[in-house]
Amino acid sequence: MGLSAAAPLWGPLGLLLAIALHPALSVSPASEPAHRDYCVLGAGPAGLQMAYFLHRAGRDYTVFERAAGPGSFFTRYPRHRKLISINKRYTGKANAEFNLRHDWNSLLSHDPQLLFRHYSSAYFPDASDMVRYLGDFADRLGLQVRYNTTIAHVTLNKDRQAWNGHYFILTDQKGQTFQCSVLLVATGLSVPNQVDFPGSEYMDGYESVSVDPKDFVGQNVLILGRGNSAFETAENILGVTNFIHMLSRSRVRLSWATHYVGDLRAINNGLLDTYQLKSLDGLLESDLTDLAIVKDHKGKFHITLKLYLEAGNQSADAIPLPEDESDNFAMRVPYDRVIRCLGWNFDFSIFSKSLRLSSGGDFSKKYPLVRASYESKGSRGLFILGTASHSVDYRKSAGGFIHGFRYTARAVHRLLEQRHHGVAWPATEHPVTQLASAIIRRINEASGLYQMFSVLADVVLMKENATAFEYLEEFPMQMLAQLETITGRQARHGLFVINMEYGKNFSGPDKDVFYHDRSVGYTEDAWLSNFLHPVIYYYRHLPTEQEVRFRPADWPLPRPTAIHHVVEDFLTDWTAPVGHILPLRRFLENCLDTDLRNFYAESCFLFALTRQKLPPFCQQGYLRTQGLVGTESLRQHGVESGLLQDYAAAGRPWQDSSQQPDDHEPGGYTLVPGPPVRALDSNKEEL
Repeated sequence: MGLSAAAPLWGPLGLLLAIALHPALSVSPASEPAHRDYCVLGAGPAGLQMAYFLHRAGRDYTVFERAAGPGSFFTRYPRHRKLISINKRYTGKANAEFNLRHDWNSLLSHDPQLLFRHYSSAYFPDASDMVRYLGDFADRLGLQVRYNTTIAHVTLNKDRQAWNGHYFILTDQKGQTFQCSVLLVATGLSVPNQVDFPGSEYMDGYESVSVDPKDFVGQNVLILGRGNSAFETAENILGVTNFIHMLSRSRVRLSWATHYVGDLRAINNGLLDTYQLKSLDGLLESDLTDLAIVKDHKGKFHITLKLYLEAGNQSADAIPLPEDESDNFAMRVPYDRVIRCLGWNFDFSIFSKSLRLSSGGDFSKKYPLVRASYESKGSRGLFILGTASHSVDYRKSAGGFIHGFRYTARAVHRLLEQRHHGVAWPATEHPVTQLASAIIRRINEASGLYQMFSVLADVVLMKENATAFEYLEEFPMQMLAQLETITGRQARHGLFVINMEYGKNFSGPDKDVFYHDRSVGYTEDAWLSNFLHPVIYYYRHLPTEQEVRFRPADWPLPRPTAIHHVVEDFLTDWTAPVGHILPLRRFLENCLDTDLRNFYAESCFLFALTRQKLPPFCQQGYLRTQGLVGTESLRQHGVESGLLQDYAAAGRPWQDSSQQPDDHEPGGYTLVPGPPVRALDSNKEEL
């Protein structure tokens, strides 16, 4: 009965009705958002860098960008168009990793054409070159960027099925919603920092002030601020104004004194010359919140104090000024312009309070609250990338700049790969005999260690009985206690942490960094090194979170079992056999209670007869019949250096095994791998 009753529905009319209903039945409800595993906000340098790593890993992601192309910040800023990130195209080296140490603009990729050196020949490039570079980076690599999409609101939707116990719900300017398992925020700092005081409405902002010097001819100008944007603005108009005064609550910080690239760079500090060489311009310090600006009937601006302002309406000309009481008040001359150059803050406005990105404190008004892993303290699965993540290393390292955050973005990606996809942190495994050479190579080449000093460090995980090790690159130092969870690797048999550090007493705004005898050249004084140099920490056990949290003041890590400073080098070339390599090798040997030297086969043979424990080099080479085949030139070198007896002179024939047709026939002497350097003792042991 049921079948016969339903049959008429499949006549011509019923079929037409079914076809008409089919699209409606198959379309998802309008309220269900499109899902992505990874959502990246912002197609600036940090957003594109993370997109590259996600793309290469084959992950499900989308980058949301409000503008029509990537790098929209650089279409307008810096206002005077010259970047202060260096574009050093020549280093004398062919090593690509080393060259990145001095390339502050390139992002990381597998394409050698996507290096910034191909986009500008200027040492300090034009911002438009950065826009062009970022556009090519996104296009050539096929990154998935959704342009002209402004994310207006971000909130949470709890769901036990989600990776982090909740999804992030993004709503764009058209009301369309997107659901994300992980949210990566790379929107930078975009909100001008403002100080609210009486008369602050009379100021021009850095973001809108004219950049045409003709508009400032013959004017008295006051600039509020003491950073690169303030000095950049001053540099632009220095030659046309009557004078420029610069006012800030703090003293000027010079980058070459603090080693912080965000402080004042030499390219912008012309005002310091004119101030110190008595040419009318000057710098002043005061708390800006104590000030007030008064406009007189001629349109001139006078600086006064809040306490001089009286309640009630009165003309501007009647308000008391500091010069009424002190006739040598520094700012008693009226100004034609007051320009605000106070930096930038993170835009919290689009994020729901449920995300808990800000604590409301002064510092958290500038930066979101993040952990050392760059994950939000308030919401698991929300990561802050790029300039906005700089709270982790503010005024300490380069995490707020491209040459720094390109590496922190890679660290975040590696963390996500292990957490959500079970892909362990990349590592290479080597025999312990290669430990010193592995460390030497990294401290001489690695750009991530060099730029993110005291933030990212290499970690060496020893295997049982110290026969081998795993080498992990660029791990966030402050997350060391959680290394096993983050990396998927085990640290059960001791570990070394390789970091780059400046001397603790070398830099600072109040210090003379050019003082006499500032360099250290002797290995016994390496711990006093002032300039950037490698420091190796050894731990028998992985430090606990409490030990990391309550580490000694000014230490990047808890107190180790042993520590070694590689003495600073003027050329940042730590390859000197006696000054750099030998002390490092002896430190490693003391920590591991083993002998890491290289030996000739003759010495290994002698040790096999006279010692209970052979050096690892002999165990892994000689006893496994592995090594270099002896040749006449090697024999002659061994004889001349006193490392081998001259059997030929004693009447015993020497056979050059490189000429033997059968490798199994004995011929000459076999050398265990390792170039001879010099004899150390009667056992013919080598470095």
